[in-house]
Amino acid sequence: MGRQENGNVDVIMYKKTDFDTIEEENHGVSYKENGKNSSKKYVLVCAIFASLNSVLLGYDIGVMSGAILFIQEDLKISDLQVEILVGILSIISLVGSLAGGKTSDVIGRKWTMALAAIVFQTGAAVMALAPSFEILMVGRILTGIGIGFGVMIAPIYIAEISPSVARGSLTSFPEIFVNMGILLGYVSNYAFSGLPINTNWRIMLAVGILPSAFIGFALFIIPESPRWLVMNNRINKARLVLLKMNETAKEADDRLAEIQLAAGFKNAETYEEKSVWHELLNPSPGVKRMLITGCGIQIFQQITGIDATVYYSPTIFKGAGIKGNAELLSATVAMGFTKTIFILIAIFLIDKLGRKPLLYVSTIGMTACLFILGLTLSLIGDGPVGIKLSILCVCGNVAFFSVGIGPICWVLSSEIFPLRLRAQASAVGAVGNRVSSGLVAMSFLTISRAITVGGTFFVFAAISALSVVFVHNCVPETKGNSLEQIEMLFLNDKQEKGGEVELGDVEHLMQKQ
Repeated sequence: MGRQENGNVDVIMYKKTDFDTIEEENHGVSYKENGKNSSKKYVLVCAIFASLNSVLLGYDIGVMSGAILFIQEDLKISDLQVEILVGILSIISLVGSLAGGKTSDVIGRKWTMALAAIVFQTGAAVMALAPSFEILMVGRILTGIGIGFGVMIAPIYIAEISPSVARGSLTSFPEIFVNMGILLGYVSNYAFSGLPINTNWRIMLAVGILPSAFIGFALFIIPESPRWLVMNNRINKARLVLLKMNETAKEADDRLAEIQLAAGFKNAETYEEKSVWHELLNPSPGVKRMLITGCGIQIFQQITGIDATVYYSPTIFKGAGIKGNAELLSATVAMGFTKTIFILIAIFLIDKLGRKPLLYVSTIGMTACLFILGLTLSLIGDGPVGIKLSILCVCGNVAFFSVGIGPICWVLSSEIFPLRLRAQASAVGAVGNRVSSGLVAMSFLTISRAITVGGTFFVFAAISALSVVFVHNCVPETKGNSLEQIEMLFLNDKQEKGGEVELGDVEHLMQKQ
């Protein structure tokens, strides 16, 4: 193991020894057996297990849309209390997201996911047993904190373990699992709606506790992020993890050297450490562009009204003329199936077509669906035509969301920031996402009563149109680039002029550092 200087940064260069061979064998690394397919399968399994927390988030979102009908009737709560109960989860989750950035830098990405699951499950149990609105709110606050941890850490972890060619698809997994959770929540609503009113919503909420066993099992399978290990100078451990995730030892060593370079090799004497928050609050031009892109896409994902559509879909369908809880919940299940199918389509396209083309399709399609939904609810009203158009527009809106801005929001925010800032900057973006979600969820009923439900969707359509402009002006294409190359893309002055960064430019910039 030697040390190679590159500008002001020292990078460890490995020279494989007999001891390394023994260590590799002890950790199950054998390149006669651990070939291309084996390394891909290992990364895939890690991405799936890391995404399990997202099932909990999705289930809570989906189940609350139906459970709230029965909670309001059972606990005799007002519409204002409904808005607070629904929206407070997103607002409180910013606490978890803010704390999650620092926590994941201290205890690691893996154990932050474990903490998220524990806090969430505690909150879910409290809600299921709540005898009053006040206790229900305590459980809701705990689940919100757990969700805050989970939504910001899973995409970061997956982005840090994934190869460049598959990072978009793999980093979409949390969004896929959110949609699976939402669908399970809708199915749970439909399945338990026939039980007594003081029991059905409690069972609906309690079912969300079950995935905890799988999350506990996952912690024994997935490794710590190699980039976090490098940041904490656990180089040997990082190399062993990379050996499992790459086809050859040379590729693993090359990736290790690249990660060390991007990390600035934290413990080198020549490394001038800056406070992360100081750098985020006083960003350089390159970091400022990253923050605008990462935080902007997070906010637009929510202020276009997706959570209003999901949480209040029964209210929307009721306004279109659907009567009866069973019919309302069955229409909601159809929306959930649509959302899940199109997120699965997205994972096959995101690394083939790229992030930006899918974002264009997504934001333009959402704008059209939201506008037509506004027209339908405002002009057509009740009746068979209005019901069919409303269901079609709602399903179209969630389909376009799921094929683009839904998953890509998390992909971009986890891949564009440099390693030293990634956890904290992604946490800032997640806070923007959660706050926007909370504001939409907590104000939808009030605004819809002031300007009608149709008028509210006209507002969402206008905001969605602005998101098209944002994608055009502020989002670069990151498909196929490594995390370290993407960092250079934002730091390169050519980006300001709209030019594409080439691999040669990246290598030149990395050598200059």
